[in-house]
Amino acid sequence: MFQKFFDVMIADYRWLVVLRGLGWTLVISICAILIGTILGCIFALLKISKNKIFQRVSSVYTTVIRGIPMATQLMIFYFVVFSPLGVNNTILVAIIAFGINSGAYCTEIFRAGIQGVSVGQMEASRSLGLTWWKSMRKVIMPQAFKTILPTYTSEFITLIKETSVASFIAVVDLQKACDKIRNTTYNAWIPLLTCAAIYLCLTLGLTKIFAAVEKKMAHKE
Repeated sequence: MFQKFFDVMIADYRWLVVLRGLGWTLVISICAILIGTILGCIFALLKISKNKIFQRVSSVYTTVIRGIPMATQLMIFYFVVFSPLGVNNTILVAIIAFGINSGAYCTEIFRAGIQGVSVGQMEASRSLGLTWWKSMRKVIMPQAFKTILPTYTSEFITLIKETSVASFIAVVDLQKACDKIRNTTYNAWIPLLTCAAIYLCLTLGLTKIFAAVEKKMAHKE
């Protein structure tokens, strides 16, 4: 069994292909979640604002992005938006596409967290002389963050798994790397099970890390 695994995954430096693929998967995921977090904060604040135009813009964004499959969005960004502009950097396109997609989900996560904080908290902070922005930053957001952390964790984990469709635009991520090995060796089960095991380790590791953070925050509270 070990010899078979060595012949398929290790020999001829195939492990380097997997390692590079894993690296690109992590790069795309981390950059995308950062973009998604920023967009989520912005559009969540727009959605809870009293301005009807801002509310409508945010609603359109979340409705459209969440209503279209990620693979379809990825190909639209690459073939329809960026290719005509001469942008052929597939990694960059993948980061932007996944970031915008994640932003729509983060918007709803943050909105629910902010609105889950008692209205009295905002009223109390404003009565103490804090501006609306300072009240959000120092009073509302810290409380909302503790509420949304489990859901935010799930979004990050889901994003990592969704990056497997990046191969649709020729990104050699973890999934594509293992698929290349499958095509080269004519062995399907070892590369695919290895790919699945790596994804599982990633998701379980992130779950443990965020659980430790959540536990530490609860202990401090």
